[in-house]
Amino acid sequence: MVHADASNFSEGITKDDAYEQVLMQAEGLFMDQRNWVCNLANAASLLWHAYKSLPAPSKEVNWAGFYVLDPSSRHPQLILGPFQGKVACQTIAFGRGVCGAAAATQETQLVADVDKFPGHIACDGDTRSEIVVPIVADTDGNGVKKVVAIIDVDCTMENGFDELDKKYLEDLALLLGRSCDW
Repeated sequence: MVHADASNFSEGITKDDAYEQVLMQAEGLFMDQRNWVCNLANAASLLWHAYKSLPAPSKEVNWAGFYVLDPSSRHPQLILGPFQGKVACQTIAFGRGVCGAAAATQETQLVADVDKFPGHIACDGDTRSEIVVPIVADTDGNGVKKVVAIIDVDCTMENGFDELDKKYLEDLALLLGRSCDW
């Protein structure tokens, strides 16, 4: 199969099936490839094309991508990684905004209305809802997992994401955590 075909989703596909395809294609693309930049870039493309193949609100996703742990910072912060969508904020401190909250707590943030989230960072003023999922990995081999990146997906509609999105994006985060050299 041509690699680009991994981004093709059938017309009328269900959200469950689209996410299953994202996970299956991601697993195949990550096989024998442990570079996190490469894997996050392909995952961002898969997510973007999956969302655009679905009905609203999913097709109203306006940003899908990643922020990664910034190793050059003395204070814990995220730095922009591979994504699809408009240009974005370059750094986000742990604890700041939706992304920073997910990184600091190591918990998924499912935000129905970003205007009601204290400290929301408006990289794109069109965004109305957001889901952010932490990616954790044991980078030192000592069994302790830490945040290495986050998945960030924005939507131009309120209530753009639900528990199904949360489940599958958490599955993708697990796959990325174990499939990359962080």
